[in-house]
Amino acid sequence: MKTGTTDIYGMMVFDEEKMKERLSSKAFQGWKRCLTSGETLDEFTAEEVAEAMKQWALEMGATHYTHWFQPMTGATAEKHDSFIGAEPGGKIMMKFSGKELVKGEPDASSFPSGGLRSTFEARGYTAWDPSSPAFVKEGSLYIPTIFLSYSGHSLDKKLPLLKSMDAVDKQALRILRLFGDTETTKVTAQVGPEQEYFLVDKQMYMAREDLRLTGRTLFGAPSPRGQEMEDHYFGMIKPRVADFMKELDEELWKVGVPSKTKHNEVAPAQHEMAVIYSDANTANDHNQLVMELLKKVADRHGFVCLLHEKPFAGVNGSGKHNNWSLATDTGRNLFKPGKTPSQNKQFLLFLAAFVKGVDEYQGLLRASVASSANDHRLGAQEAPPAIVSIFLGDELSELIDSMIEGTDHEDHGRRMLDFGLSVLPKIRQDNTDRNRTSPMAFTGNKFEFRMPGSSDSISEPNVILNTMMAEELEEFADELEQAEDFDKALWSLLRRVFFEHRRILFDGNGYSDAWIEEAERRGLKNLRTTPEALPELISDEAVKLLTKHGIFTEEEVHARYAIFIEKYIQEILIESRTMTDMVRKDILPAASSALADLLRKVCLQKDCGIEASYERTTAKEVAELMNGLAAAEDELTQATAALPSAEEEAAYYCRDQILPVMAAVRKYADGLEQAVDRKVWPLPTYAELFFSEK
Repeated sequence: MKTGTTDIYGMMVFDEEKMKERLSSKAFQGWKRCLTSGETLDEFTAEEVAEAMKQWALEMGATHYTHWFQPMTGATAEKHDSFIGAEPGGKIMMKFSGKELVKGEPDASSFPSGGLRSTFEARGYTAWDPSSPAFVKEGSLYIPTIFLSYSGHSLDKKLPLLKSMDAVDKQALRILRLFGDTETTKVTAQVGPEQEYFLVDKQMYMAREDLRLTGRTLFGAPSPRGQEMEDHYFGMIKPRVADFMKELDEELWKVGVPSKTKHNEVAPAQHEMAVIYSDANTANDHNQLVMELLKKVADRHGFVCLLHEKPFAGVNGSGKHNNWSLATDTGRNLFKPGKTPSQNKQFLLFLAAFVKGVDEYQGLLRASVASSANDHRLGAQEAPPAIVSIFLGDELSELIDSMIEGTDHEDHGRRMLDFGLSVLPKIRQDNTDRNRTSPMAFTGNKFEFRMPGSSDSISEPNVILNTMMAEELEEFADELEQAEDFDKALWSLLRRVFFEHRRILFDGNGYSDAWIEEAERRGLKNLRTTPEALPELISDEAVKLLTKHGIFTEEEVHARYAIFIEKYIQEILIESRTMTDMVRKDILPAASSALADLLRKVCLQKDCGIEASYERTTAKEVAELMNGLAAAEDELTQATAALPSAEEEAAYYCRDQILPVMAAVRKYADGLEQAVDRKVWPLPTYAELFFSEK
């Protein structure tokens, strides 16, 4: 029986090793050429791959197959068909053709299209992504695919990512050739996402309409204990949670997701898991599986996994730190400084391209993570502010300053930390510290983009990171390829770029008011909310960048903007309606019952000649809060009904009119929670939700 990690890892994945075992040499090499040179998969190879894939899937217990794709909903989509094919005489045969492998035709009319498709235009296509391995899960063969409209427009998150990876590969190779590298044939964007999440008891979750319908608590007075003691972070994992994490790892390993790290996060009931780095496309697929299996495995343990960016007020929200770098097929990380960064000219050029790209496309990066949920998180409880900046650490910052100023720089090297006890080993210090307030932090050989939210697809930010990098590397290559003296031209370029874009570099406290003022003086954008950020997607600079490198057509760029802004509006409207429903059906009735009980006691005391201030004072407080809540709820209902029809105007209206009234409603409701008897309160409290893990 297979029980070890190495035995179960990838057992449900039709990976390269299994393909080599089951395919003819000709078919296997045809598939490999498809990956390495972009050669179209011929019909013979497609048929042989499909047959081998089917036979393996049947052996693994699969009865169906599905084209697994990532529409603009942010979730994955799947339509399952059985392998059954009819035969004469009422017989059946298990069939799966090359055509069925390569192409599917789901209904495209009900997925977000941003106006690219009308409701009556239903046809869409899914096309196999040969670079991402198929896998078996829950009795079906899952085939990763891209998703297109009938007219060929991209309707998904995978195809743009693949295109952006090709774009940065092409331009990075030009740079490497300038440095004499003739061995590298491919440069791949590498990503390692860290996934934060909350676990709450399923029964308590079911008792809260806000959690069920919106993913976050619209009401909730502060718990007497939250994260003040700082004892949950990296703390002992409780047995029930540990059992969940163990099964999660096993389920992820089976489908080839290299789950590596697990620990408690800062907020009570909050946790984090991280995977080993892989290429951006595979990492994107893996993260979608992570989010799906987090929810399914949690359910089996009596939990509900919350992926909302801010499910609870007053404690840390959840992000998805996106660790990004570039690697060659010869095994080199292009963002590894080496022992002497000042002498690593190639590293400095790639660093300069990144710094320039983040500065020039800071608004686009902010827009790539914009959502109503992330607006609650950014700049609050450990999440970075909405101002994009880069943290490099002391050594690299000093190096850049010396390059700009034309002074000599002495590499510090990595010193050893001596603890003063012979029994303890010395450890080598990293080149940089970590800055948890920085949106984009260099962490030794990669950049950690800390702005993506926990429920986000990592495709959006990585498309921008890849494409901006391709743009800057192309510009550098165009300049340096014409240089008569390469070294002289290189140092001139580096000094110019770092001087012109040093404003984006900031190693200090991103939470301080002083930084907000300083960022404004530097001319950096402070796009605090989604309505401010999303227009960056359709700015002239963004459209030019994304269309130039073939990531999107101009029509597709505008379609994505329309999808994201509609999503923002609809999320807030759902929250508003849910809040109204809960006030009318849960909170006011409970408060009314509590008030009636208090008034009965006041009357009874009066009849008995007893003077007790608690009931009288509390009754007055509850009555005042109820009146305030009823009035605020009525105002919210009216504000929601008055939503403008134009989407841009509606987005700002949601931010400026609906959200402030929602805050007022919550203030009165949370006051009532603190005033009435807990036996009467109809909703599980923060204290119960935070400390229900056991």
